Amino acid sequence: MSTKRDYYEVLGVSKNASDDEIKKAYRKLAIKYHPDKNPGDKEAEAKFKEINEAHDVLSDKQKRARYDQFGHAGVGGAGNPFGGGGNPFAGGNPFAGGAFNYGGQTFSFDFGGGTGSVFDDILGSLFGTQGTRRPRRGPDYQTTVTLTFEEAIFGTAKSVTVEGKDLKVKIPAGIDDGMSIRLRGKGGPAPEGATEPGDLYVRIKVKPHKHLTREGAIILSEEHINMVDAALGTEIDVETVDGKITMKVPAGTQSGTPFKLSGHGVPFRADGDRGPHIVTVIVETPKNLSRKQKELLEEFKKTKKRGFWG
Repeated sequence: MSTKRDYYEVLGVSKNASDDEIKKAYRKLAIKYHPDKNPGDKEAEAKFKEINEAHDVLSDKQKRARYDQFGHAGVGGAGNPFGGGGNPFAGGNPFAGGAFNYGGQTFSFDFGGGTGSVFDDILGSLFGTQGTRRPRRGPDYQTTVTLTFEEAIFGTAKSVTVEGKDLKVKIPAGIDDGMSIRLRGKGGPAPEGATEPGDLYVRIKVKPHKHLTREGAIILSEEHINMVDAALGTEIDVETVDGKITMKVPAGTQSGTPFKLSGHGVPFRADGDRGPHIVTVIVETPKNLSRKQKELLEEFKKTKKRGFWG
């Protein structure tokens, strides 16, 4: 269960607040809790982060619509033990340490910054604290692996060749474009006098999908229907990473309405739990009507009851 506060409550506005009201409330709170105005105040820092998160969602028309219908789950922030919108590889500080084991292979997403890193070497040369430097090691190597959208969602294994060394890399489910996997000890060999080889950094590049996009653990797509189907209700086939799924569109659906397909998004936990796939229905208005169609619409316009569209 999510421990996040309601975003409207965070900004102190009602659920039917206008865009201007949301903007004014955000500016007022942002000034009050800005870190520059509250140096060293951890509580103010946490509130400032919470305020920005709420504003990011409520100031975006589509995100706000999903949040109003699905809560935090609709914007990738509900009950997620990893943070970062349902992404187990996202993090705040790119220099913070962190690793996990997947299928017997260790994946690390830090870039130094801990004891014995290149940052210690720099600080040591400046302040004379060379005692914290770790022994010399082999050079780090870097390579890039390109994945399809589906491979990034479900995970895969890829073979890479670095300096004539063939290596099979396991790509965990849920990885995203721009991330890097650090394989300890798989870089350049240790030179004379060194105690350990370097590391291999595998940078991930994900090809875009024709119809699907991604926000953390959420997959997003749009489906277009005509205004008659929107008024009377229909069923449509929706393309997902799991194949086509038939989705019911109820009568009276308005353009821009989001529908949630639970469990068809991105895996965000080791046990395989997945985020949702949210489908936004776009109702198309016909541009070129025949004379008969125009006559029918005119007749409908004359006979429709007051409040029919409400």
